[in-house]
Amino acid sequence: MKFRENLLSVIVPVYNRETLIRRAICSVLDQALPEGWDLELIVVDDGSSDRTRSSALESCGDDPRTLVLTKPPGGTPGGARNYGVCRASGALLAFLDSDDTWLPGKLLRQIPLHHPGGAIVSHTRERWIRGEREISQEGRRFSAYRRSGDLLKDSLVKCIIGPSTVMIGRSLWEETGGFREDLEVAEDYEYWLRLATLADVSYLQEPFTVKYAGHGDQLSEKYGHIELFRLQGLRDLVENRWFLRCRGDSAQELAENELGRKALIYARGALKRGRTGEAEEYHALAQRYGSQDCDILELL
Repeated sequence: MKFRENLLSVIVPVYNRETLIRRAICSVLDQALPEGWDLELIVVDDGSSDRTRSSALESCGDDPRTLVLTKPPGGTPGGARNYGVCRASGALLAFLDSDDTWLPGKLLRQIPLHHPGGAIVSHTRERWIRGEREISQEGRRFSAYRRSGDLLKDSLVKCIIGPSTVMIGRSLWEETGGFREDLEVAEDYEYWLRLATLADVSYLQEPFTVKYAGHGDQLSEKYGHIELFRLQGLRDLVENRWFLRCRGDSAQELAENELGRKALIYARGALKRGRTGEAEEYHALAQRYGSQDCDILELL
């Protein structure tokens, strides 16, 4: 399939968000575009049981740039995003979660980063809203991590890129194969690790995306924590030697050390909550990948 240059394909996965999907769709369709660029918006309804599909169709109206798809329920955002990309025609891809929005000017500023010879991956800063309150990103929590260039080291520690902020060149998408469809949570963390292993990342400091949190239908809210999912994604990449194959010994060592650190933290938490078997399992994983801390074994 030949993909269209100067076409941005925007994928919006959605499940049971009839009251939120209109806001997301309008924030895309209201965007201005750089001269010579076109837009297509693909909404992927992941088998909703409410009026999400009808609300999406009403929001798109007769705009010829839009397509609303319905897929069999899959339950993972990665699966819905991949499904949309399979129907997309653009050589540049972007994603927007159905409960988030884009601010005016995002596409005017971000698309030019991907001019020929430019970025393969880019992202923007976010505004974070929980309930009626904006969460400040000032201080160490935000500034301690790199946001542009080689992000592998920092991406191992935490999820650096917001799914609703990112643009990805089609060539890199094809090379990496898209999101894992079996991870219900932290599929973005795992995918950004693969991207950051292969490409430098460009960044816009301006907050062109609004991320909303605190409404209970979010998968991260469902589980209360996501570290176990991050551990699973990172462990699979380490044990499949992804980093070694793509970047060599030093990248593999970085990843193994971070896996050991995360496993030890998780083991301590499991022990604190009385889950002894889980504590033993993840302490053994921590020792296998470089952690020499033995305080967990002493307590078991």
